[in-house]
Amino acid sequence: MPLPTEERVSQLVAELVERRGFDLEGVMISAAGTAHTKVQVTVDSDETASLDAVAELSSEISETLDAAGDFGETPYLLEVTTPGIDRPLTELRHWHRARGRKVKVTLRTGVTSPEENGKGRFEARVGAATDESVALVLGGKRNPHRVTVPLGDIEFAVVQVEFSPPGAAELELAGGVAPGRPEPGAREDTDITAAAEAASDSPTEGIAE
Repeated sequence: MPLPTEERVSQLVAELVERRGFDLEGVMISAAGTAHTKVQVTVDSDETASLDAVAELSSEISETLDAAGDFGETPYLLEVTTPGIDRPLTELRHWHRARGRKVKVTLRTGVTSPEENGKGRFEARVGAATDESVALVLGGKRNPHRVTVPLGDIEFAVVQVEFSPPGAAELELAGGVAPGRPEPGAREDTDITAAAEAASDSPTEGIAE
């Protein structure tokens, strides 16, 4: 029996994920050794997700997949996880949730850089974002100043690990940290994962990693 596609699994779990207050960020299906298939479901939310919430969601997703029967007799390992800090910012909600965080930005070729040195790759602190643009705070602690960059000019952006808190002035220019998100430098984000091994003819037991 062929395995369901990632699109099919996304369709099966999307409503459940949304009802639980999460956004479905992606589904990936891959081999997990010779005996299992790994199904990774990545979710995110405005508030920092708790391990308990992710574990409960994992249990419900497992029940949904078992009831659908798309895996047949094939055992699978279900992993429900939140995005790691290295998840690229590709959606407007990603920028909203990254407010106050330091990011490394790569501009598209030919775009004028807001940096004085003109480089198309630089670090900045994320400020308020709209459908069209995002405010970025340049200059770090010593010379913080805010610029506005069209989202269409940004080719790639990813949050950076910080080992110390930002300066008060640069954080103020950014508009503070997004509600429900950890303070930069206080403790770095780690992805929260709940895994469950399941077969169509056996109950699922959630395992927090």
